[in-house]
This record gives sequence, structure tokens and C-alpha cells, in this order.
Amino acid sequence: MKPSTLIFILLVTLALLLAQCQSPSGQPTGLTAAEKSTFLTKGKKIATETFAELSGRLAAALEQGGVAYAVPFCSQVALPLADSMGRANNVIIRRTSLRVRNPADAPLAWETSLLQQFATADQAGEDLQPLVQKLPDGTVVFAAPIRVQPLCLQCHGRLGETLETTDYAVIHQRYPNDQAIGYALGDLRGMWSIQFKE
Repeated sequence: MKPSTLIFILLVTLALLLAQCQSPSGQPTGLTAAEKSTFLTKGKKIATETFAELSGRLAAALEQGGVAYAVPFCSQVALPLADSMGRANNVIIRRTSLRVRNPADAPLAWETSLLQQFATADQAGEDLQPLVQKLPDGTVVFAAPIRVQPLCLQCHGRLGETLETTDYAVIHQRYPNDQAIGYALGDLRGMWSIQFKE
């Protein structure tokens, strides 16, 4: 066999092998198990820290002035707090849901897909776990379900039961298109969405 033929066969074989390691968009397919584990650990840590900071501030606002004080406080603090935590961790942090209160929290297309997966699994009684994915553009994302906690019910509970009608009037005035009520303790409320920039 001629050396040029052998080189040609090797190049074609190498090209085929490399093509199998790429997605149709040309991006590497998926993540290794080690990468998934690393991003999962980072995502859980960031979501936990952000939740602790946000819920701590919200609890203090509720204690200071009830829902009437907490609603404007939350609308002015939640997004900047997520942005600040995101900058500190080199990520983009969002909380989103299929039923949003603030239009700025409406889900992106990939978030909608994951929210629907979480909702379907939840309705089937499955235990929801955080996950990590690589999007077609190569961005690595973390998603974790958000369950309704006791504190959440004051603003997201069932109207006339855990959510007072007078409190909801304050919420509805600020968010006239609000969809984020009617929840019970432990319900799936939405998800943490974290996009890694690295």
C-alpha cells in the first residue's frame, strides 16, 4: 500500500471519529461524569446560598411590616440580589416558573422545557433532583426544583386560606398579571436556573 493511500485512510478515519464526538451544531456532546458532578456541586452550593440570603431578607421584611412591606421590598431586592450573587460566582442566577408573578422571571425556552419535565415527574410522584445539562450553544446550566416552604405561603398560598385577600390586593396592585398563587406546602413552585459562564 502506498504511503499516500495509508495517510488518506488515516485522515478519513480520524475525521469520522471526530465527527462522532460532535453534536449536529458542532458543539461537543454532553459533559463527562466528572464535569457533571463538579457543576452539580457548584450549582447546589450557589442555589443554597442564594436561597438562604433571599429568604433571610424576605423573612425580616415580613416580620418588619408584613406582606404590604415585603412585596415592594421583594420586587426591589430579589433580582439585584440574584445578580450580585451571580457576579460573585461568575454565573447567571434566576428563579423561574411556569406560573410567574414578575414578568422578568418568565422562563426562557430551555427553562420551560426543564420546568415541564419537573412538573411531569412531580405529577408522577417522582423525587425531583437537581440536574446539569449542556445547551446546544455549549452553555452549561444547572436546574433545581423549588418547593413551597411555609414562608412562601403568605404570598403564594391559596387565596382566602394561607394568602389573605387584603395581602393579595397589595400583590395584585404591583403585579396585575400575577399567576403565582394557589400553592400548598410542598408544591412544586418553579426552579432555580443557573447558567455557568466559564
